[in-house]
Amino acid sequence: MVCGICHFPSAPEDCEIFLSAILFCTLGKTTAMALYSSNSLLLLLHHKPKSSCVTAPISASLSPGLKTWTEGNHVGLGFEGTKERIKKMFDKVELSVSSYDTAWVAMVPSPYSSQAPYFPECVNWLLENQSHDGSWGLPHPHPMLVKDALSSTLASVLALKRWGVGEEQRNKGLWFIASNFASVSDEKQHSPIGFDIIFPGMIEYAKELDLNLPLGQRDVDAMLQKRDLELKGSLGSNTKSREAYLAYISEGMGRLQDWEMVMKYQMKNGSLLNSPSATAAALSHLQNAGCLNYLRSLLEKFGNAVPTVYPLDLYARLCLVDNLERLGIDRYFRMEIRSVLDETYRCWLQREEEIFADRATCAIAFRILRLNGYDISSVPLAQFAEDDQYFKFGQDFKDLGAALELFRASEMIIHPDEVVLEKQNSWSSHFLRQGLSNSSIHADRLNKYIAQEVEDALRFPYYANLDRIANRRSIEHYNVDDTRILKTAYRSSHVCNKDFLKLAVEDFNFCQSIHQNELKQLERWIIENRLDKLKFARQKLAYCYFSAAATIFSPEQSDARLSWAKNSVLTTVVDDFFDIGGSEEELLNLIQLVEKWDIDVAVDCCSEQVEIVFSALHSTISEIGVKASAWQARNVTSHIIDIWLKLLRSMLQEAQWVSNKSAPTMDEYMTNAYVSFALGPIVLPALYFVGPKLSEEVVEGPECHKLYKLMSTCGRLLNDIHSFKRESKEGKANALALHMIHGNGVTTEEQAIREMKGLVKSQRRELQRLVLQEKGSTVPRICKDLFWKMSKVLHTFYEKDDGFTSHDMLRAVKSVIYEPVLLAEF
Repeated sequence: MVCGICHFPSAPEDCEIFLSAILFCTLGKTTAMALYSSNSLLLLLHHKPKSSCVTAPISASLSPGLKTWTEGNHVGLGFEGTKERIKKMFDKVELSVSSYDTAWVAMVPSPYSSQAPYFPECVNWLLENQSHDGSWGLPHPHPMLVKDALSSTLASVLALKRWGVGEEQRNKGLWFIASNFASVSDEKQHSPIGFDIIFPGMIEYAKELDLNLPLGQRDVDAMLQKRDLELKGSLGSNTKSREAYLAYISEGMGRLQDWEMVMKYQMKNGSLLNSPSATAAALSHLQNAGCLNYLRSLLEKFGNAVPTVYPLDLYARLCLVDNLERLGIDRYFRMEIRSVLDETYRCWLQREEEIFADRATCAIAFRILRLNGYDISSVPLAQFAEDDQYFKFGQDFKDLGAALELFRASEMIIHPDEVVLEKQNSWSSHFLRQGLSNSSIHADRLNKYIAQEVEDALRFPYYANLDRIANRRSIEHYNVDDTRILKTAYRSSHVCNKDFLKLAVEDFNFCQSIHQNELKQLERWIIENRLDKLKFARQKLAYCYFSAAATIFSPEQSDARLSWAKNSVLTTVVDDFFDIGGSEEELLNLIQLVEKWDIDVAVDCCSEQVEIVFSALHSTISEIGVKASAWQARNVTSHIIDIWLKLLRSMLQEAQWVSNKSAPTMDEYMTNAYVSFALGPIVLPALYFVGPKLSEEVVEGPECHKLYKLMSTCGRLLNDIHSFKRESKEGKANALALHMIHGNGVTTEEQAIREMKGLVKSQRRELQRLVLQEKGSTVPRICKDLFWKMSKVLHTFYEKDDGFTSHDMLRAVKSVIYEPVLLAEF
């Protein structure tokens, strides 16, 4: 048949998806849909394929000029502009300066005169950067950050009073403090780190400077009492984490500080824990050369002011990478991301302080490096293994972010001896649940996003979190406010950014429009192959396609998705045929037909059911084989046929066990069951469509087979746990039942389930280890990822119910395929 669109031998539906994508890119969704439903689209494109649309990937079917254009365009110039702005962010980290920290640097006296500032440029900056309301701090602050504004303002007033300048600015600042002092005791207001110690410390320093604060004595006494109680508990604790905390807030400790202890936390760059304010306090007391050099380097970089933390470049770039991966748009920035990860890996190997001195940076670096195939040990995380003590300091919301990163890192267990990560997972998950139980976190607008992230992380484990569902959750819960809180608020566009969200929304909806058209094509395929006529077969097309669209979602992976989905449907049909639909004669006949392959269906099929099933298998395998052969530049159809034959024979074996009422041993069962679970025809042919050319030695070699076996074994055991009661009634072999019969000392269903789940966990971790392993691997990572993606599908499907019956699953299908992301203007 000649395609009416491209005029080459193919079916029109093979070109429709491509054309709808081009129209969407060129004209926008509304115009594209209108043209797509009319004959006008033929006027838009002169599509001149070099070969048949059926036998070559879409990219190979384009004229050179059109191919170049489509690779550079998505949904118009706006999309490209957003991408370019994000790419530039990899070159330079933007970080706001801090009035609070600049004030403490301004208070450092000159070594030549205690009556003159060491850094007069900082004093001048404070004079020139007061807000209209009398405060100092970030412009346009969040209404929940009044405590931060009070802290920054008091520090700035102290600095100006210290040198006897800026009387007008000081008076305006004092007026702001008096007007907003009630917020100090407002529990709903967000407290910067150490506020309850630092702010009272600054009030005491004000008395030393004879600065008359317009505050009631009762309020001041209450603050000082609260501080003394916290310090009493702190000073009585000898934990390393507590010492580090007290060193970090050195500027607020005054005469109570143990400077000998503090200097144990001086870093190689001269700072105290990368804090300019704490470093300035140390310089004022000790005249330390390292502290001086650190502050000078900051002023050279930032001008006349300093940030609240430095360096932050590595953490900021890792946040950038993490944002792009979570939102599902990292594929547009592969080169830039690889550059960041290579640099991070270098820092990891050299054990640089920028990574290992900060728990959040260390955790996110470990997770992202491991997930991207870098060979790193979890041993460096041992320093945080007992961090439950650290997080008991304040039980404040600010700790949730660091604990969340440590929890996410703890999910990356791939070796059986990673006890450090096991412990970290236990205490961090406990801490996060405790944090969520605090009702005020849900009422705090500043923390609602981190609370939602925590809920998602605890509810959806990494190994059961499908990419596109996770992407959508991240989009819908994304916090575009780039403000973060340490001892004071700071902003960095790398942490959160509107451009990330804009690109993610456009990309999600664009991909979804392609998925919808692919599903329509599959619906026609069902009818053309008469699969809807098989009364015994479950009609689960949407779910079968969903498993593909939710994991391999990018436009260029269309052939892989369609192969995955069609084979998913066919394995469901064949499973039902062997289970309830076919007689023994029909089952044997079907296998014989596939073995012979080129047969006369009118003569060789023993029934109409067999004829429909075999014809669907023959036409679909042939079609996929031709396309895969074009991708691979070699004939791979015979391999796909062989995959199907192995499945059919394994299903026959299970049917015979039921017919003969025989119980195999556990080894006999599992040797057959990982094949009969029917993932081979779904995943293995899809390997041919994701990009790399695969030799026969690779695709049929031991590494690929082990990946397949681990994935299938996980699925089979999960299935058998959930279907145990039903299959026991039907007299079918089941791993759980056989384990209870043949297991050593296993007598109860609960005990058997516990051991089966333990086996699933070990198999899953081994699968992930092989997927992430690069050294000695012959299977390309993009191919290995398909095995892990299917494992995620299995854990999602069997999370609650036996397969396709969960209401949550139905909602997930709608969110990925049918419902576009609609967000208010941001």
